[in-house]
Amino acid sequence: MHGGVSTAPLGVPPSRSALRETLSRVGTYTLRRVVVLLVTVVIGTYLAVLIANWGGEVDRMREAQCKEQAGMSLQADPLLQLLPPQERQRRYEQEVERCKTLQGLDRPFLQRSLEYLVDALTLSLGRANQLTSDSGSREVRNILLERLPATLLLFGTADLVLFFMAISLALFLSRQYGSFLDRVIVALAPTSTAPGWFYGIFLILIFAGLLHLLPFGGMVDIPPPTDTPAYATSVLRHLILPVAAIVIGSICLSIYSWRTFFLIYSSEDYVEMAKAKGLTSSMIQRRYILRPTLPPIITGFSFMLISLWQGAIILETVFNWPGLGRLLYSAIGSQDTPVIIGTVVIYGYLLALTVFVLDIVYALIDPRVKVGERGVGT
Repeated sequence: MHGGVSTAPLGVPPSRSALRETLSRVGTYTLRRVVVLLVTVVIGTYLAVLIANWGGEVDRMREAQCKEQAGMSLQADPLLQLLPPQERQRRYEQEVERCKTLQGLDRPFLQRSLEYLVDALTLSLGRANQLTSDSGSREVRNILLERLPATLLLFGTADLVLFFMAISLALFLSRQYGSFLDRVIVALAPTSTAPGWFYGIFLILIFAGLLHLLPFGGMVDIPPPTDTPAYATSVLRHLILPVAAIVIGSICLSIYSWRTFFLIYSSEDYVEMAKAKGLTSSMIQRRYILRPTLPPIITGFSFMLISLWQGAIILETVFNWPGLGRLLYSAIGSQDTPVIIGTVVIYGYLLALTVFVLDIVYALIDPRVKVGERGVGT
């Protein structure tokens, strides 16, 4: 070693101690990121527990429901109507207390909130108050797992289409600086400030309402096709409008930002040297322009993904898409606290997983990280 740089000859495999040191650093980094993300999920989930219970307001509403149910049960039983007033009042109070005990309202709110937090984080979410799954189950776990694939399908497809379309067009426009299409993208960049559901309304009006080319909403035709190819085709037709709305809401700003990165890096000296060596344009773009710009692009794309997840509630409601966003909207409207907490927890885990995966991808594609690994191992 001289000046902090390894002097081992090229081609010599790294020593076991160097490998252990590298694996230890990777493990420490991964563990630190997992702990930080889990702490974030725990804090967000507990805040959701407090907000969803309105500081105990929902509990008071549940207590009122218990009183209403007890009164209705007494009125529906003719034998109880023959009892003396004091006995009826005693039976009424017993029924109210039994209902409150079943719902856990006899314990302090802080204790119940902490227990609810543990149950939510472990997905032991119990039964929903109002909502049911399509199969008729009131288990919150079943309701969430039934809606999760639809959300992953919609946003997974939209994210992939958005990323590859934006990066391809940005590379193309970096070679067409100042062209008519380049000026159009620059002019349309501010349109990305509007959310995807805003464009979705117009897409529905045009392609479903006026042209009758695509369905208004939903995930599949009613009744659903029985054979697999027809079912897949129906799902793809229903995907077009919501995916287009997500892409239109973000693509212009992404193209403008990434095209700017490509223009900056394309003027570097090492790019000019690569051109002087006679390398092809595609090789220069892939090795000397795209690769060093991927880290800031991945960073910007990660923030975009988080914003897209946050807009899932209104977007899925506009397109009647049977995902987690629409489920959360329905749960808020019916004040179904277990489903609200469960949906927030699932979103928290999905966001944490997204950030974690993007961190790993960032470390893999960042050339500076790879240089550091070579310096340790060579």
